[in-house]
Amino acid sequence: MSQKYAIIQTFVDQLTACTDQHAAQQSMAYITTALNLSCFAYLALPHRPGTPPTLISTYPSSWTTLYLQRKYETIDPVVRRAICQTEPFRWGLGYEPRRQSDTERELFEQAAAFGIRCGLTFPIHDNEGALAALSFAADERRTNFERSIIEHDQHLRLIAMFFHAYARRLSAADRVVGGAVLSPREFECLEWSSRGKSASEIGIILGISQRTAGFHLDNARAKLGVRSLRQAVALLAESKSRR
Repeated sequence: MSQKYAIIQTFVDQLTACTDQHAAQQSMAYITTALNLSCFAYLALPHRPGTPPTLISTYPSSWTTLYLQRKYETIDPVVRRAICQTEPFRWGLGYEPRRQSDTERELFEQAAAFGIRCGLTFPIHDNEGALAALSFAADERRTNFERSIIEHDQHLRLIAMFFHAYARRLSAADRVVGGAVLSPREFECLEWSSRGKSASEIGIILGISQRTAGFHLDNARAKLGVRSLRQAVALLAESKSRR
């Protein structure tokens, strides 16, 4: 196995075992560093207006705190472009068109002051209507960054989609069923049950024992206040139809 595939396999193994956003951030930080991509940011826009986006990143915390406090996602040209297109794109100082608004120019200059000068973004539009973007960014040392992007280009889109799938499972907002918030494992087991999988099959899929899978399904039923898995699955389907 080549070193690159070993890195990707380690990333997949780490992410599959994640049970919270911090662990997911660590798994993504691992592969970002291993592929010489400096830092990353995953931003998922909320389903409901007025609620904050999900942001998982290794950008400087002083910048991400400011970004969220000032609701920059509403004016960020990178986010706007990610909403309108599906193909990856470059951005930052030296990449953006000359015709920028003062607000957009100021945003890029502020980000550059925190070491976020240029980047590559993968827009994510999944089949459940979610809008997200995974960006890899760098400071003024663009040569190494560009070389890494070109070298790993064919793998980065898959990494982005894979991370998005797991980040959504870890999002509390997406785990609300029948008014109850399920844990990531409870939600995951219930999803597989909704696809007709038994506790034994779920255990094999998730790499856990049949007993553990059954434990999570029982907890999900208890939280939802129902007696059968069929009722729990019905509540899951109803919750998805409302999103």
